[in-house]
Order: sequence, then C-alpha cells, then structure tokens
Amino acid sequence: MSSAPSPTTAAPVVDFFHDVVCGWCFVLAPRLQQVSAELGIQVRHRSFVLQDSRARMIDVFGSMPRAKDTILRHWADCAAHEDTARIDIDGMRAQTFEYPSGWLGALACQAAGMLGGNDAHGAMFDAVQWAHLHQHRNIGDAEVLLDIAESLGHRRGVFADHMRSEDVRQRVQADRAEAAALGIRSIPTVIGRDGLRLQTLPLPHLRQALAPLVAATAAPFPTLQGETP
Repeated sequence: MSSAPSPTTAAPVVDFFHDVVCGWCFVLAPRLQQVSAELGIQVRHRSFVLQDSRARMIDVFGSMPRAKDTILRHWADCAAHEDTARIDIDGMRAQTFEYPSGWLGALACQAAGMLGGNDAHGAMFDAVQWAHLHQHRNIGDAEVLLDIAESLGHRRGVFADHMRSEDVRQRVQADRAEAAALGIRSIPTVIGRDGLRLQTLPLPHLRQALAPLVAATAAPFPTLQGETP
C-alpha cells in the first residue's frame, strides 16, 4: 500500500539545500528523488554555495592545489557511500584546471529555475553534478554550463542572459540568507516540517526519516556526513 498523499491532499514539501560541487549532495540526490517520488513529497531546490570564489577557496584551504587535494579526499569518502559507482576521482585529479567553486553552478541552477521552475532547477543541478563528479568537466567555466543548459533544452543566449542577471544573483543570495537564518552550516541539508533536518542517509534510513511527513508518525534517523564551509 502506498503512503503517498491522496490527490486531494497537498504534498508535503522539503527544502533541499545543496551545492553543485558537493560530493555528499551527489550521493543523496538520487536517493531523495526516489523516496520523494515513492512518498509523494515535493523537493524544493535551494542553493547553498560552500565557497563562492577562488579567493574564498584560498582562504579556506590555503592554496588552490591544496583545495583540490583536500576536496578529492572528500570525494573518496563520498564514493565509499555511493549506491552506484559514479564519482571519478582519478579523472578529476588528472585535469589541469583549478578546482571550481560552486558559484557559477548556483547561478546556472537559479537561471534554470527562473526559466522552467523548480523541476528545471533540479534537472540543472543533477546535470551539473554529473558533469563535475562523473565527467570531470570544468563547471567553473560558464561555457561548459551553457553547454549543459543547451543539452537540457534551454536556448543558449537566453540562458546566458539569465545567468548574468541581477535577479539570478539575488536568488542565490536569498537562499544563502535563508540557510543562515535556519542555522544551516553543512550540506546537503534537507529541511521539513516539525523540525525535520537531515543530511546524507542510506536509502532505507532516508525513507524512514521522511515517512512521518506523510504518515504523521515519528521515526528516528541517523546522520552521516556533510560538508561545511
């Protein structure tokens, strides 16, 4: 028997705060997509950029080479928790470009959201993560992001204009401000009603954690790891 809400009942909503460069987000996203479809939960995509510039990455890691080395060690932890092997650590290590911040990717996701709504935001997020963590492409290059947008059916020029717009930048900053107000300091973070707050979970635990949103029953859940600025 399905526990999804009836057609006359509004679907519960969870806010998924994520960053395109976050390996733990890459691990969680397909699980969240699966469970939300099973239970009839709406996932609202929100931007949370860990480091928004090259200068910020140097502040955090000390140098760009150290940033890449440290982050790829995080990738190894994420890869150990994937349901299906997708993260290509060696492929990214072999690339000569600097490890990108998530800022341009967040702009791209918000541009997609402005053009096509929440589902388009989610599709862009998934595609950019795939390009970054599996295909080891340089998502710090706007042209790469525009290629991805075109592959999803967006008109390149229109999408580029939105990515450059003040409205899109403000949408990214508004999500960051809301995350700060909620006390979010690591990602992925999924926020739901009644104080629900979780990070990366195995699929069965995620299902157990989200079921109370539609079944009105409490269920404890463990947490794994996330990333912090």
